[in-house]
Amino acid sequence: MSQANIMDNEVDIVIGALHSDLTTFMNEWRPVFSRFHLIIVKDPDLSGEIQIPEGFNVDVYTRSDIDRVVGSSTSVLFSGYSCRYFGYLMSRKKYVISIDDDCIPAKDNEGSLVDIVAQHITNLTTPATPFFFNTLYDPYRKGADFVRGYPFSLREGVTCALSCGLWLNLADYDAPTQALKPELRNSRYVDAVLTVPVRAMLPLSGINIAFDRELVGPALIPALKLAGEGKFRWETMEDIWSGMCVKVISDHMGLGVKSGLPYVWRNERGNAIESLKKEWEGVKLMEEVVPFFQAVRLPQSAVTAEDCVVELAKTVKEQLGQSYPMFVRAAEAMVEWIKVWKAVRSG
Repeated sequence: MSQANIMDNEVDIVIGALHSDLTTFMNEWRPVFSRFHLIIVKDPDLSGEIQIPEGFNVDVYTRSDIDRVVGSSTSVLFSGYSCRYFGYLMSRKKYVISIDDDCIPAKDNEGSLVDIVAQHITNLTTPATPFFFNTLYDPYRKGADFVRGYPFSLREGVTCALSCGLWLNLADYDAPTQALKPELRNSRYVDAVLTVPVRAMLPLSGINIAFDRELVGPALIPALKLAGEGKFRWETMEDIWSGMCVKVISDHMGLGVKSGLPYVWRNERGNAIESLKKEWEGVKLMEEVVPFFQAVRLPQSAVTAEDCVVELAKTVKEQLGQSYPMFVRAAEAMVEWIKVWKAVRSG
């Protein structure tokens, strides 16, 4: 299936707004976004009216909408960058693309504007190859193919459910790395996409991703909150946790995850030294969390993403919750998320 088969009305673009004035951001993205329906979710703690220029098909959701849909007791799940998950919840489209408000379009090696929608949809509508690694990256791209020794029985690939884009300028380093190397910037535009192998974990960032909402929408979960969590990228763990949940579930369901193109340009934001104090707990936790996700297996009776999240939550509570109360809370949030997801779907 090629991107030509995808209609514009099958795509939602979700934007988590941590700034009130989105005028410059929206105008930068106008060449890419103007054809699509946009869902903008305002951080519940942000004051001031959201400012958006004319010429966009957009629905804006605020704290009152979040409280109305999920109830005030659950709305805490959607604070800060987690507000984007409310957009996933409200989408009715097959494909969801998520972008943060501190990014602008990147340019490729030829100086052309990167169309993130076109590239993400290409990733999602061409097969993924998680069960055997192709050393020439994505074998379905023009000018590429499977390498010698690649089993013919695996060359059809599997459906790709999640596309993880990258970014130029401020890369996705953690606070310790950014604090030690404050001048470190990503200036390399690598023209490649690859499938993440089965059972391999990856640190997802919700800043530039796309997914098949019908297949894995419920598996992207705003669940893990750190005690001293802040607002900036370095200070949050919810998307990294969410990424490991969706990867385990994709592996279980025989679906693929890709990483690489498309790129965005990410502007400066936050202070790495101050963020380090808030993120350090999360840095330490990763040493416990990654082995858990590498080892966890879901029962064959779990056949939908919703089933998988509920089963995964049980295991999180049993195996991680004994040592850390925050994992008990994360497990409860996962179950709550599925209840909300099902209620919104049926309502």
